[in-house]
Amino acid sequence: MHDLAAADPSLRFSPFCWRAKLALAHKGLAVETVPWRFTDKAAIAFSGQKRVPVIRDGDTVVADSWAIAADLDERYPDRPGLFGCDLGRAHARFVNTWADTTLNGGIASLIINDIWDILDEADKAYFRESREAQFGKPLHAVQAGREERVAPFRASLGPLRLLLQKQRWLGGEAPSYADFIVFGSFLWARCASRFELLDPADVVADWRGRMLDLFDGLGRNARTV
Repeated sequence: MHDLAAADPSLRFSPFCWRAKLALAHKGLAVETVPWRFTDKAAIAFSGQKRVPVIRDGDTVVADSWAIAADLDERYPDRPGLFGCDLGRAHARFVNTWADTTLNGGIASLIINDIWDILDEADKAYFRESREAQFGKPLHAVQAGREERVAPFRASLGPLRLLLQKQRWLGGEAPSYADFIVFGSFLWARCASRFELLDPADVVADWRGRMLDLFDGLGRNARTV
């Protein structure tokens, strides 16, 4: 699996790559991760993609975290399921869309300049140009005032908070791919930045702590800044 890396090749921070790694761990499938950087397009040209995650399993090449999860469930039906059923997959697709369009944007606005700081020099110009075009302002201006803006971000997690007050996992009685989607976003922040997104007393923080301990501490033991 090609896995987005910072200047330090052991620092892996992509929320999408984390989704794939958590899905593989849930399936009990061993994976060799290869550090990849934004400007290293040639390394994944074989996949026909320009972004990671990309996995190669024998002769099968799959890109995109959602496609990887779906493929794993189809090709390894004898191992723990990621979705549970078709209704679970539909539920997870909604969570995937929410994370991509809302959660990740909120997190990015709080840590975007921290991400730039950890990148390999070859990636910095690309990252600055693409993200400043996305936000319409310099990276430091996007992140400015985050100490005041973190409260509205925490408030935006209200639906997630209400759900977790009623059940331990997004998947219900056990973690599912929906949990891995959201947790991947929080691992992105944990690995790339020292800024604390959550109030430690929040039920969402409790859930994040349980997620960190899954799979022998896969998330908790990940390299951070």
